[in-house]
Amino acid sequence: MFSKKYLLVFFAAFAASAQSTDDDLLKKAQEIHHEVITIDTHNDINVNNFTAETNYTQDLDTQVNLPKMEKGGVDVTWLIVYTGQEELNAAGYETALKQALAKFEAIHRLVEDIAPEQMGLATTSAEVRKLVAQGKKVAMIGVENGYPIGTDLQNVEKFYDLGARYMSLSHNGHSQLCDSNTGEANNEWLHGGLSDLGKEVVKEMNRLGMMIDVSHPSKESMRQMIELSKAPIIASHSSARGLCNHSRNLDDEQLQWLKENGGVIQTVAFDAYLNTEKNNAYDAAVNKVYAEVGKKVGFELLPRTEVWQMEEEKRSAYYEDFRKMRKLAEPKIKKLKEKVPPVGIVDFVDHVDYLVEKIGIDHVGISSDFDGGGGIEGWSDASQSLNVTLELVKRGYTKEEIAKLWGENLLRVLDEVQAVAQSLQTK
Repeated sequence: MFSKKYLLVFFAAFAASAQSTDDDLLKKAQEIHHEVITIDTHNDINVNNFTAETNYTQDLDTQVNLPKMEKGGVDVTWLIVYTGQEELNAAGYETALKQALAKFEAIHRLVEDIAPEQMGLATTSAEVRKLVAQGKKVAMIGVENGYPIGTDLQNVEKFYDLGARYMSLSHNGHSQLCDSNTGEANNEWLHGGLSDLGKEVVKEMNRLGMMIDVSHPSKESMRQMIELSKAPIIASHSSARGLCNHSRNLDDEQLQWLKENGGVIQTVAFDAYLNTEKNNAYDAAVNKVYAEVGKKVGFELLPRTEVWQMEEEKRSAYYEDFRKMRKLAEPKIKKLKEKVPPVGIVDFVDHVDYLVEKIGIDHVGISSDFDGGGGIEGWSDASQSLNVTLELVKRGYTKEEIAKLWGENLLRVLDEVQAVAQSLQTK
């Protein structure tokens, strides 16, 4: 029979060994994270955070900014020109175009006037590598929702000239260009995939060298885009439907289309798209706390769908008030997590594993959807990005594989899309 002293020595040695292993894994993850190019393909923005007084050089209460990118070792952030959707008419298109151009202007202001020594705008993989080599952070531009181009095909080129290198043709609701995944809710569709104008937009994006993003369009829209496109496509922020049955995720058939097309799916750290059951349980508990805290400070928690339907200014004000309320609720939420665990890094990398198994390491990437609803336990903002690499290391991914996931796959697709454009333009 073992003595008490022996057992104490044994457990101490075991704990020391486990700590040593954890330290070795962390050191390996830190080295890899520092050496590879880390790209997050989807971060929303608020133009109010791109002024001389308030901007990304400061550690704002945003999930992404330069201090958080520096702390988390994030090299590249795709800043998103998102516009909500009104009616499919000239007035709606005009309003959305103004909003889109304001966001383009804000991003250019950041890299050209506010922080040109700290950050540059990239439109090619070569520019990304050059800026990273110079020690700068990199901004790239994606357009979420083709709605603001209206019916004027020339706006696609206008967006390209302003730096856009990917665009989705719809968001939450059918656009004039294609059906959205939201049509699944009631099986109501507007175009049966792409509209005639949408087909022309796909061709124009191929001609210019702009990646086609299928994260929000419907499954049939995606099928038709792949059939029509001469270049690989991307899903800028989606996960695996085989693990989480949400219409924003890609099912196994869609994943196979993507692989055959040569594209890439950027796994998204959006709790509702990673584990619905776990997220619903946690959300219900958290919302109860938010409602209690909100009542004390005069803030009313609203459904996400209602918030997205707000005008840009009202939505920004709502999120500003929400962040203040959430900060007040932090102590209670911290205690709550001990009883009701939130969706976290493990759930996220489960999706990476699934996607890699289904379509191969060359077709999977990483995204957060920060400042647009994304963020999970352990990767709640850009400063915690090392945690993703650490979990990948724990699961046995090599440095080369992690490099592909964090950005090389995405840059490879961008290169191929731009090569197709060059070919089309010289014909």
